[in-house]
Amino acid sequence: MKKMNLKTFVAVGMLSSLAYVLMLIKFPLPTFPAYLTVDFSDIPALIAALLFGPIAAIVVEFIKNLIDYLMIGSEAGLPIGNLANFLAGISFVLPTYFVYKRLKTKKGMTVSLIVGTIFMAVLMSFLNYIAILPAYIFLLGWDPMTTAEIRKFAVALILPFNIFKGIIITGLFMLLFTRMKAWIDKQTNFKNA
Repeated sequence: MKKMNLKTFVAVGMLSSLAYVLMLIKFPLPTFPAYLTVDFSDIPALIAALLFGPIAAIVVEFIKNLIDYLMIGSEAGLPIGNLANFLAGISFVLPTYFVYKRLKTKKGMTVSLIVGTIFMAVLMSFLNYIAILPAYIFLLGWDPMTTAEIRKFAVALILPFNIFKGIIITGLFMLLFTRMKAWIDKQTNFKNA
């Protein structure tokens, strides 16, 4: 049992490091503001969830954002962007994990990733409306916006951005997952034995 716990600890640490490196490789989507970027750092968290469960995924998401904040920092020293990234990551990975846990097929993973994408897009639009955008405006001195402008921004930009981001991550993850499914199943069966 101790060996397995150490193995899990080391694997989660490695996945967290990989997630951080992937977080550095980001790109904006055309027609969206340049600060809304896509990266593939949620993929290691998805793998952690599949191998070790939802807590491991949360740890990977937390550690990658902590490392990013400590290494790169953020605007005005406030980790609002890192908090938003953490919330987006877990709101994508956890629904995907819980739906896949019931379906357990390649088609089931596709359905799970679609559910995760929709959940993330809707939740992040709501959180941007009630907390994230107001925090940027108040704490970082962004130009003031009315409630209607914040709502429009959250629905017209944040929602479609997260849908596109989820589609891109889904496509890449499915390419990896089709090759890794047998190995992941073997690892989880060994862990449960």
